Amino acid sequence: MSDRDQIRREKLDELQARATADDDAAETVDSRGEPVHVENADHFDELVAEGGVVLADFYADWCGPCKMLEPVVEELAAETDATVAKIDVDQLQGLAQQYRVQGIPTMYLFAGGETVEQMVGVQQKDELRSLIEQYA
Repeated sequence: MSDRDQIRREKLDELQARATADDDAAETVDSRGEPVHVENADHFDELVAEGGVVLADFYADWCGPCKMLEPVVEELAAETDATVAKIDVDQLQGLAQQYRVQGIPTMYLFAGGETVEQMVGVQQKDELRSLIEQYA
């Protein structure tokens, strides 16, 4: 088994364990405090359709810059009213293609169900917070 396959298997096991543990908590639309791990395209569409501010983080476990950005994303989820959605590009390749993600991390900001910003690469927490507040 290659390293990539091992990482994918570990991620899948982690997601399955989390889904089982969160059955009663229903990690769907309003999960403020921590990022929402998007399960599929319909789940993502639900999050965006709610009309609030959604910060979507397209990432991969093997991506160094994504790992650097992870604490920032988690802090923003806890400190702002925005819904922070994490999309694993290895698991949800179709969704990544739909949003034309060519480099990771790529972040989209949605407000009122519409894309208002797109950013590629590691972003500063203050800049992201300012954007979120601008559309809140």
